[in-house]
Amino acid sequence: MSDRLFIFDTTLRDGEQVPGCQLNTVEKIQVAKALEALGVDVIEAGFPISSPGDFKSVVEISKAVTWPTICALTRAVQKDIDVAAEALKYAKRGRIHTGIGTSDPHIMYKFNSTREEIIERAIAATKYAKKFAEDVEFYCEDAGRTDNEYLARVVEAVIKAGATVVNIPDTTGYCLPDEYGAKIKYLMEHVDGIDKAILSTHCHNDLGMATANTVQGVLNGARQVEVTINGIGERAGNTSLEEIAMIFKSHKECNIATNINTTKIYGISRMVSSLMNMPVQPNKAIVGRNAFAHSSGIHQDGVLKNVTTYEIINPKDVGIDDNAIVLTARSGRAALKHRLHVLGIEMEQEKLDQVYEDFLKLADKKKEITDDDVLVLAGADRSQNHHIKMEYLQVTSGVGVRPVASLGLSIAGEKFEAASSGNGPVDAAIKALKQIIHRQMVLKEFTIQAISKGSDDVGKVHMQVEYDGHVYYGFGANTDIIAASVEAYIDAINKFVK
Repeated sequence: MSDRLFIFDTTLRDGEQVPGCQLNTVEKIQVAKALEALGVDVIEAGFPISSPGDFKSVVEISKAVTWPTICALTRAVQKDIDVAAEALKYAKRGRIHTGIGTSDPHIMYKFNSTREEIIERAIAATKYAKKFAEDVEFYCEDAGRTDNEYLARVVEAVIKAGATVVNIPDTTGYCLPDEYGAKIKYLMEHVDGIDKAILSTHCHNDLGMATANTVQGVLNGARQVEVTINGIGERAGNTSLEEIAMIFKSHKECNIATNINTTKIYGISRMVSSLMNMPVQPNKAIVGRNAFAHSSGIHQDGVLKNVTTYEIINPKDVGIDDNAIVLTARSGRAALKHRLHVLGIEMEQEKLDQVYEDFLKLADKKKEITDDDVLVLAGADRSQNHHIKMEYLQVTSGVGVRPVASLGLSIAGEKFEAASSGNGPVDAAIKALKQIIHRQMVLKEFTIQAISKGSDDVGKVHMQVEYDGHVYYGFGANTDIIAASVEAYIDAINKFVK
């Protein structure tokens, strides 16, 4: 019989710490429900004391989700734990995730403390959290760089204090796979009472080894993995949920089983990418656009003879259907609704009707509608309540012609117009925008991404705009890349102009 591996998803906590990837509560609930359908065991819904938004999200996700455990993060501070307990009051199964740094750099420089004092604080936090929740997880921050003997003392102490799960994070992504696996093995062999708790992995990808470290942790005794959809997370990201799920599904000799319904992986991958405005790189394992593409003649010949020559995963196992219904201008509402359902999005009829009208307009411009197009359409209503909206944009440009843009904006219902020339059509359009919006704004980053490969494709634009010492993130999508650029700039402005 296979050992059960618990999947702890932290897309809505660690994943959301990526600059520009913040979600509102409605979007977080949408992701949480998709995670529930995917089969994750634990959803880390947020860090309640960090902001009113995080607190509200934990509350609302607790109400919306039925069977997964809902987890709230805290520091080893009583006030943090009080707030987390309050946020979890509606959870059917709640978990408080508290902890403290255990590596010498953290102890000396972050806490100006000693090893003994850290153990005392760890015990106190665990016992305090236990007053509010039977299920308490303790994290040993920077465990990857913590001396194994001391780490074992901390783990043993918190288990005796009541911790049901102990998280061993490679916070900086520093460990080599053998080193991290040996750390888990050491704890399994040297911690008195280790059978009373589950060891958890939480690996970062700074050196590209998050998944490898996680696998080694599991093979050496860890039975919970902390992961994110698409591997998103701070800096270089976290271990990818989809990679871990498919590794153990493919390697049955490991005798490790998860509760993940892998056929829903592709849909939730695209949903998270769209909602967080964070593209999935084409060569990303499992969910990248090229994950099941074969361009080499030798590979193509082999696949045509027998797919197992070069494919170790059936695309259908991760939700990629070779025979999927193709969406065009002739497709009806039923086809669109089905595609949205496959991508994890359920809509009321009124909202579906609105999206369908936009779908038809886009389908008239394009030969074929992709999943990413559908997700962009489904999320397009996020701009409906914007204070500033673009009414029209007209641009003149060409070889030997000075680019000129005319722009119309609606600001709280009042109409404004401006025109400007520039070094290029986008520059001209943004200069016209700045004539209307009289703020000292600086464009810090400007990224354009084509969703697929056609010249008629929807272009997605990501922007970072600095205003008053703060950086704001904007997103736009349009078959006209100049319009998408202006939409992204306006999206950023709407975040600081009310």
